Amino acid sequence: MISWRKHYKKGLIAIGLLLSTSASIYGQDGDPKNGEKLFKANCTACHALDKQVVGPALKGVVDRLKTEQGLDTDWLHKWIKDNKALRASGDKYANEVFEKFNKTEMQVFPNLADKDIDDILAYTTNPPVEEPKADAKATTENTVAAPQNNNTTSSIVIISLIAIAGLLVWILIKLRQLVKLGQSEDLAGLNETRVKSFSEIYAKYHYIGKGLLAILAILATYGIWNWIMWIGVYKGYKPEQPIYFSHKIHAGEQKIDCQLCHSSAKYGKVSEIPSMNVCMNCHRTISEYNADHYMEPGKDKAFYDGEIQKIYAATGWDPAKQQYTGKTTPVEWTRIHNMPDFVYFNHSQHVVAGEQAIINSFNKKNPDNKIDVVCKACHGKIDTMNVVQMANDFTMGWCIECHRTTEVDMNNGYNKEYFKNLHEKLKKQYPKDGGKITVDAIGGLECGKCHY
Repeated sequence: MISWRKHYKKGLIAIGLLLSTSASIYGQDGDPKNGEKLFKANCTACHALDKQVVGPALKGVVDRLKTEQGLDTDWLHKWIKDNKALRASGDKYANEVFEKFNKTEMQVFPNLADKDIDDILAYTTNPPVEEPKADAKATTENTVAAPQNNNTTSSIVIISLIAIAGLLVWILIKLRQLVKLGQSEDLAGLNETRVKSFSEIYAKYHYIGKGLLAILAILATYGIWNWIMWIGVYKGYKPEQPIYFSHKIHAGEQKIDCQLCHSSAKYGKVSEIPSMNVCMNCHRTISEYNADHYMEPGKDKAFYDGEIQKIYAATGWDPAKQQYTGKTTPVEWTRIHNMPDFVYFNHSQHVVAGEQAIINSFNKKNPDNKIDVVCKACHGKIDTMNVVQMANDFTMGWCIECHRTTEVDMNNGYNKEYFKNLHEKLKKQYPKDGGKITVDAIGGLECGKCHY
């Protein structure tokens, strides 16, 4: 009896060890929640759970390797930490994977501890169930419903005002009829002697008439002049683009630096429109919109996903095969900011040389609306715009005013040495200002600086 109990206990211990080993093999001994964080931080650039991106889909990878290749988590640990070394050792399957995915080398992760890798594998085996998300469509409908109610109220008010106006007109007509009925013969005779033509009125009051005509001529001249001066000024212009691109999502929500896409603004005269290949740097792996915390009213996930598909169509990218087809379609963007041909403007001069000076000047003039990026001084708070619009006038007067009020950064070593004599001269000439140097003092108002 004692012998049987000993064997029974040994059997239970063996079964327990077997189960614990099996759990380790199938990635169940890790923390899926922590694994999710690690997966998103290290793996999502090339992998997804449910579809192939740059690398294969990873959901159930532990089970697949065990079933198809007879490999356990030890192999995965080696592959994740240093797949190059594993391939160099002659591992057959490691080299097969490398060949299968177009010899695209996977990043090595020697910094990940064994526990971290176990957590990631646990996440791929048993991903945590996502909490139900708020119905974005319902939220959108509620958001849209409010303006509709306001429109209904406005319509009722307008109809009521029109009815009141009609009633007043009817009352005036009736009063006029009553007055005519009550006129005496003397009053009727007086009416016959009144002036009844414009020529008679003008002859009687020609001095007043000439004065009014002169005033009208002056106002008309001013109106025409003002209209001419604003030709080509398109403040508020925001055209619809062939592919919807929200700067609020990219620059605002995702904190993407302006110069990551508009790289030539720092090194060249023109800040070019980014090529579609720049978009594909991110959207090669981001094929759908998952930021449910922000959606514009009237737009849903399907809308944003459709715009990403337009990027793929333009670049000839096949997301299923993860390769380019070679069939590209140019995107005809509508330009928003466009200086006249006779105006010279250099982005690099403002973005690099004048960066700190422009930011300081803008924040000094706008203490309640400060900026942190030099681009916003001219283009407005672009990180809050879903549809980009022209935020300023971009007239000659607007530029001159900026040059007259923006102080040159004298903390810059080059400026401090180059403008040393000028600075000393201005200190003596304008002691109250402390010799303040603005852009106009160093040639910022010379015609040849901006005009060919």
